[in-house]
Amino acid sequence: MGDVSHPGDDRHHGAFVGALRWTEVERRISRGAIGVLPIGAGAKQHGPHLPMDSDQVQVEWLARTLTRDFDILVWPTLSYGYYPAFTEYPGSCSLGESTFADVVTEILQQLRRHAVNRVIVLNTGVSTQPVLENVTAAQPDTYLVNVYQGPRTRTTSRAILQQIHGGHADERETSIMLALRPEAVTAENAISWDHPMMPGRLRRHDQGDPNYSPSGITGNPALANAAKGRMLLEAMLDDVSTYLRRISN
Repeated sequence: MGDVSHPGDDRHHGAFVGALRWTEVERRISRGAIGVLPIGAGAKQHGPHLPMDSDQVQVEWLARTLTRDFDILVWPTLSYGYYPAFTEYPGSCSLGESTFADVVTEILQQLRRHAVNRVIVLNTGVSTQPVLENVTAAQPDTYLVNVYQGPRTRTTSRAILQQIHGGHADERETSIMLALRPEAVTAENAISWDHPMMPGRLRRHDQGDPNYSPSGITGNPALANAAKGRMLLEAMLDDVSTYLRRISN
């Protein structure tokens, strides 16, 4: 019967490659679709009140929403990465720095071999950022977008967040998850731990360490609400959309 994977005029809409046949992926690449590689931890502690895949939930929401307005091809989320700060908390997984760099490099090289001419790496992490800066700088027409670092997102965060310190599983992340997946948030466990997160590993047991946090929280998630989360998500989406429009021209 031939290839029936053409869903009409979809030039202004993106798709996840996992839902397509390879012939449709090829067709979209040939017309110039921008590749997107989401990176968001699927197994990283987010305190006793948020699921461990909170980063993955956020980055996949962004990617899914972007497909409504942009001709992009979204590859499966890389849910393992370089997250050494969280390995004292059961369930949290981290690749080594060089392993993570090699994995991302190989994925990007394979996209390049398939003639994907422009790629955006959507990153939700902090410890992943320096590694990804080096990796993307070595690849042509590959752009790193750190979703919490856009100008509107930073401005919105300063305007609405009330916590003294933040850093992880805090007011910001909890607000976003309340907006995206409220049923996964156990608000009664959202305790305040208003200490600054220092460079290095969070410590679950060592009370003398400056990064001591028995819950894995740094910040005050008790201040979170879904309205703040929706404002933050709107800002993040606007920042990434602005970047996509810039490289699309």
